[in-house]
Amino acid sequence: MGLTLELVNISKSYNGNQVIRDCSYIFPGGGSYIIMGPNGSGKSTLFRIAALLEAPEQGQVVYRQNGQPLAPDINLKRRITMVFPRLGIFNRSVFANVAYGLKFRGLPRKLRGQKVMEVLAQVGLTHKAPQPALTLSSGETMRLGLARALALDPEVLFLDEPTAHIDQANTDIIEACIHRIRTERALTLFIITHDPAQAERLQGQKLLLQDGGLVAC
Repeated sequence: MGLTLELVNISKSYNGNQVIRDCSYIFPGGGSYIIMGPNGSGKSTLFRIAALLEAPEQGQVVYRQNGQPLAPDINLKRRITMVFPRLGIFNRSVFANVAYGLKFRGLPRKLRGQKVMEVLAQVGLTHKAPQPALTLSSGETMRLGLARALALDPEVLFLDEPTAHIDQANTDIIEACIHRIRTERALTLFIITHDPAQAERLQGQKLLLQDGGLVAC
């Protein structure tokens, strides 16, 4: 049922401003968690720390499988994926952008092709496969980012503002994808949103990042 994440007394400051303060929380594996809070409260920072992309100044990030802690090495990091609100995409086709991570991990060409088309279908971009990725709309680009993440079959998935600054049609598609992810994949899912209505629609456990710590809401 996915990896369990434990934050232990996490703290982080930027330019003398402490955004995360002695934050501790246990996220049981297989859950869906929605993190809310005002701009500047540290949500994205907390996600980067939890995804092992950034080190805390104090505290520990512990992933557990069957109750046993896992070493924070490359093997664990490959089981975790984060989708950022501003994606870096390659000046290549949509297909090639999704295939890149699979090629890097050594998946054979035929299997890469099958996986790429599978996830593009899940986000409604099959017809865009040969198109240059840089020509996509902002909403389509976010769907491409989601496809790239899903292609890696993550066990922990972080989505930082997955529908920020995109139109309603693409928002609807992404929210439908999130619902399918939660029901069809055995993973632990984390989402940042500023929208209380979206938090209700996505139906995860809602948490508020406030004064540097997490509280249930």
